[in-house]
Amino acid sequence: MEKILCPSLLNLTSDALAEEVRKIDKSGIDIFHLDVMDGNYVPNFGMSFHEIETIRRNTDKLLDLHMMMKSPHRYIERYAECGIDIIYIHPDSEIVPTEILAMVRNYGICPGIVINPGVSLESVKELFPIVDYVLVMTVNPGFAGRDYLPWVEPKIEQLVKMRKAYHFHIVIDGGVTWEIMERLSRKGVEGYVLGKQTYFGQTEPYEEIVNKMRLM
Repeated sequence: MEKILCPSLLNLTSDALAEEVRKIDKSGIDIFHLDVMDGNYVPNFGMSFHEIETIRRNTDKLLDLHMMMKSPHRYIERYAECGIDIIYIHPDSEIVPTEILAMVRNYGICPGIVINPGVSLESVKELFPIVDYVLVMTVNPGFAGRDYLPWVEPKIEQLVKMRKAYHFHIVIDGGVTWEIMERLSRKGVEGYVLGKQTYFGQTEPYEEIVNKMRLM
């Protein structure tokens, strides 16, 4: 199964954002992972519209957007204007999440949901038929650099089995190391948000890291 590699740009500073995006683009990754936060749903703030527009100008690769905010429907149109390709929402961030996922698709964007560590698959499984991506958080959301929570892994295994009846991609976000990626790939996981454990701040160039991941 071909991996879907998604570097998280939350690991970059805005100082040389355009230049770094071009370097990452050339390394052969699949999707740029962007995080936006409102300081309410999570106690932090993420990327600005200006930063997202800068990223879009410097790559033709897919951009996914993880919306860690209350009532994300307020900004769907604005992010569509920024050229976002995939939007993830947290189901509990909206009163009627099905309507927001339909709104996302109506803008020509692939809809996705996020499953936090403490959220069960049973509570969100009714959304599986209408999403293209499921982002499984293996850390509690809102901060970069947190350690992987191994107790989430049985839920990932269950989700891989459930996916056989649907058509969504599974992407893992949070603390993924080389060893974890290798183990989850054997279990049927295809997508990974890449952070400081594997991609950023390493001694090897981005391209060499991606090539190694493709061969795992």
